Amino acid sequence: MATHFWGDTAVLTGRTMRHVTRSLDTIITTAITPIAIMLLFVYVFGGAIDTGSVSYVNYMLPGILLITIASGISYTAFRLFTDMRGGIFERFQSMPIARSGVLWAHVLTSLVANVISLAVVIGVALIMGFRSGAGVLPWLGVAGILVLFILALTWIAVIPGLTAKSIDGASAFSYPLIFLPFISSAFVPTDTMPGPVRAFADHQPATSIVNTIRGLLTQQPVGTDIWIALAWCAGILVVAYIFANMSYRRRIS
Repeated sequence: MATHFWGDTAVLTGRTMRHVTRSLDTIITTAITPIAIMLLFVYVFGGAIDTGSVSYVNYMLPGILLITIASGISYTAFRLFTDMRGGIFERFQSMPIARSGVLWAHVLTSLVANVISLAVVIGVALIMGFRSGAGVLPWLGVAGILVLFILALTWIAVIPGLTAKSIDGASAFSYPLIFLPFISSAFVPTDTMPGPVRAFADHQPATSIVNTIRGLLTQQPVGTDIWIALAWCAGILVVAYIFANMSYRRRIS
């Protein structure tokens, strides 16, 4: 059964990856918005924001990476919605394939596409002056957290992809996720925010994830932020995975 699952998932992932490679504009579009925000904040607002000894592009890059992921996962919901409406799921049900492989193919495709988008954004940040003296292990830690965050948000994206009634509904769920880093420590220190806003910013997932990535890249202590970030990512992943599979079973039953 395990061999059956992995083989089917590999074939189906190849199918969804071909869809991405035939429309590379989706990856470009995913990267354009975060890059535009990065340019705006660094060259327009950055001079007015005190981030101490850390350059502003270094300070805000972790938040931009989260926005990149939140932008990219909307295409996962879109591709799933298109497959559902196109009847391909019904065809798959008539074949002797692992049913869960259909969802995992979309999830793995999302992971690959988002990693490419992140690489593009980091490349632009390097041109803008981003530098990090972090070694291999901190960078692996950053990569691990980002991958976990991609998987968590992708499984969230699967739910509207399966249940939405329109294309707009399938992708609109990502807007709050894109906005979330703005109410966090991504662009300004939270201690500059009014009381209720600061309370929300300090206790939402984006802040702990941003603080962890920033600490790793700037070689600063991350303290408990890394455990809070991992707990948020793992918790979101588990809950989203359960609800996504429940939605999938209802749709194919």
